[in-house]
Amino acid sequence: MAGAQTALALRQGGWRGPIALVGEERHPPYDRPPLSKDVLLGKRDSTELDIDWQDLGIELLTGRRATAVAPGILHTDGGELPYRGLVIATGAAPIALPGSDGARVLRTVDDALALRADLVPGARLVLVGAGWIGAETATVARQSGCEVTVVEAGPAPLAGALPAGLGALMADWYAAAGAELRCGTGVSAIEADAVVLTDGTRLPADHVVVGIGARPATGWLAGSGIELDAAGAILVDGWLRTSAEHVWAAGDCVSYPSARSGTRLSVQHWDHALQSGRAVAASVLGTALGQAAGEAYDPVPYFWSEQFGRMVQYAGRHTEGDLLVWRGSAQDPDWAVLWLREGRLAGVLGVDRPRDVNQARRLIAAGTVLDPVKAADPSVQLKAAVA
Repeated sequence: MAGAQTALALRQGGWRGPIALVGEERHPPYDRPPLSKDVLLGKRDSTELDIDWQDLGIELLTGRRATAVAPGILHTDGGELPYRGLVIATGAAPIALPGSDGARVLRTVDDALALRADLVPGARLVLVGAGWIGAETATVARQSGCEVTVVEAGPAPLAGALPAGLGALMADWYAAAGAELRCGTGVSAIEADAVVLTDGTRLPADHVVVGIGARPATGWLAGSGIELDAAGAILVDGWLRTSAEHVWAAGDCVSYPSARSGTRLSVQHWDHALQSGRAVAASVLGTALGQAAGEAYDPVPYFWSEQFGRMVQYAGRHTEGDLLVWRGSAQDPDWAVLWLREGRLAGVLGVDRPRDVNQARRLIAAGTVLDPVKAADPSVQLKAAVA
């Protein structure tokens, strides 16, 4: 998505020179969010973007892997490509468990199609990781009639994203859907027909899916001189420029400075890929045309997930010391929680509360101070809860 949006925005922004979009996958650019939903359910086989690349004069070099970068040259497994400007948008790769060669992951359309074939009634599926992907895959697998067990090393679902108390509320969703959830235990081995847990439990499994996160796909940049952080993300400035001249980066593979958050952020979500792709195109065009740098890239992070019949949305970035304010309660059919930092709205989690989340995104961007009493009343619109 980041690479596709970059190429599209470059052309729409007036770039008249040649543009080549290089990708390791054999498919034209496509959308990833439906992979864990419509594609797994068999409603769609493709999520290809509706863009006429040929009409735009954008060359698609699919099935071609980037291997190294040198000044003015991109090395690929299909030969060298000279460049005047290079945008790296190689995304992230799923983290694998040691000894999990036979397990599935869910990142690409080929991954989704392969996993879909496994989701047949009665199949015993073990999912490692109760994160966003784990929850969405468990949802579809139960709808497909599979026996599902989800293993999570953390104390609750979404342990890396939400406080344990909030994640624990979502454990009930698994039970209601008929999926077994085992938290607080890891995996010691994946066998041909079972998953062995660190507590000694042996879970029979016809199929195993690992969803424990992803790392920036930047190993191919070793020796390039392009600076990476400790996690492998490409360090960019506020205009998505890397440490190498005429090289930018966007999407899941970058770490960018956020003045709003007071730290660097590495975001691996669809909205960031979309927005950073457009932003990096503006940065490239500005450099090419000799224009002054515009506003630094610093959007409000946003993510959504459809799981167990619910729309879960998150915006902003909360920290441990923020004041947590409930809008409604977990017993309600829909609810939200807010995080306030020195009175200002810093983050929001909404369950079937899209209006709250949409208003919160604007309030976070504006640095708005809220009245916590008004904000806690779900009958009061957030935009009316200004202090």
